Amino acid sequence: MRYILAYDLGTGGIKASLYGEDGISRRSYFAAYPTFFPAPGRHEQRPADWWNGVCTATRTLLAQAGVSPQQVCAVAASGHSLVAIPLDGEHRPLQEQVPIWSDTRAAAQAEAFFSQIPYEAWYRATGNGDPPETYSIFKLMWLREHAPALWVKTRAVVGSKDYINLRLTGVWATDYSYASGTGAFDLQAWDYRGDFLAAAGLGRSLFAQPVESHTVIGCVTQEAARACGLQPGTPVACGGVDNALMALGAQGVGAGKAYISLGSSAWLAVTAKQPVIDPATRPFVFAFAQKGYYTSGVSIFAAGNAYRWARDVLCRDLAQDAAAMDAMNAEAAAVPPGAGGVLFNPTLAGASPQEPGPALQGGFFGLTLDTARPVLLRAVLEGVALSMRQSCMEVLQKHTALQTPLRITGGGTKSALWMQIFADVFGCGILQSDIGQEAASLGAAAAAARGVGLIADYETCGWFRESGRCYRPDPAARAVYDGLQRRFAVWTHGLAELQAQIGAEPFAAPS
Repeated sequence: MRYILAYDLGTGGIKASLYGEDGISRRSYFAAYPTFFPAPGRHEQRPADWWNGVCTATRTLLAQAGVSPQQVCAVAASGHSLVAIPLDGEHRPLQEQVPIWSDTRAAAQAEAFFSQIPYEAWYRATGNGDPPETYSIFKLMWLREHAPALWVKTRAVVGSKDYINLRLTGVWATDYSYASGTGAFDLQAWDYRGDFLAAAGLGRSLFAQPVESHTVIGCVTQEAARACGLQPGTPVACGGVDNALMALGAQGVGAGKAYISLGSSAWLAVTAKQPVIDPATRPFVFAFAQKGYYTSGVSIFAAGNAYRWARDVLCRDLAQDAAAMDAMNAEAAAVPPGAGGVLFNPTLAGASPQEPGPALQGGFFGLTLDTARPVLLRAVLEGVALSMRQSCMEVLQKHTALQTPLRITGGGTKSALWMQIFADVFGCGILQSDIGQEAASLGAAAAAARGVGLIADYETCGWFRESGRCYRPDPAARAVYDGLQRRFAVWTHGLAELQAQIGAEPFAAPS
């Protein structure tokens, strides 16, 4: 048996998985690493922590599975997006901590850029629908302005998973999917835009020429092998950005294939041969793991973290209980669909571009003196699903067909109650994929397998199985939620207008 190691660098930590040549996961490992918040809007991580996580995960997985390094025939990584680590002429990192995808410090730089390039023209070309200041070129503009001594030493930049590849192989490289999150990548041309780079004041030589995700960019060096426990000479495929490889792992390849990722935040993404571009709602688009396809997504920023908020605020008696979520689900399950008309808006972490307005904040609606905790818990679960139907499903359906049943992955899939709520709210089958939280790892493993010839292509390899429990909508519950959806739309749009009028800043009482 030959094996593949896949690394998934997430925001909260690294998840590594060991796959057999049949595409079946044998073992997985997770280790958290910290995020630092040195100032408002600044979210940073240490690339050294990513590399240490890779080394620890590799040794742990091989030891636990009883697999020798010689049996590992390839490795690949998935990585969180919009990272640009400055490198010197020897491709050594120049910063100990670097901004990650959610860092928003570069708002002024984005504003200066759009004084030269119209925003809509930039968005239509790049599909970069998240807040502009989060994209790589604007972070690099900020670095040039605020750290000039460091900037003069910068000769190249590299993303999260590409940094791991650099440590493993010594090769500076990237793929199309990761490049498409730089803010300078033209989705139709599959290359960087010279006018965008010029407006940002950045040289083309800073960015590696993209290749396909399955391209073998090099092999594990002797130095890297000593550090991580792999065999020297092990092939390393380029891998891809987490959004693209998660889409591949969750659904395979095919126009209209769609999946929901239900974690701390949540998104709905669809794969198609054309990007979903809409300047009004601004879906975010990445080049897919296979050239010629795109993955277009829409999101809400609070999903699982909204339920955790409910645990910490409403269920303090359960907060330290390892089975707290199960107890909360049991309480919520005792409440009929619709929660008696109580609504919950989950916008606790800011509004995504697809939600009714940028000032929208979270809240409950319809409370009375007899509203009990189980009703509130059910309303939270329903509110996330209602919000995703309004701000995700309905947005994408305006532009493209979505194949059903919709696959769903992520930590939120552990709740059978929540899965049924999604089926009833969305009015379609919801396939609780048995891939679980390994979709990005499976996508990376498939890229590695294709790179070394274990599989010929993604379409016929049989790695992407439509397996798992499928939840079907209950007609009675669906009727309840269709009515509730209309109320939710009126309420959240009105709430967004009201909060825009009174200001979204937290109220401060006079001292």
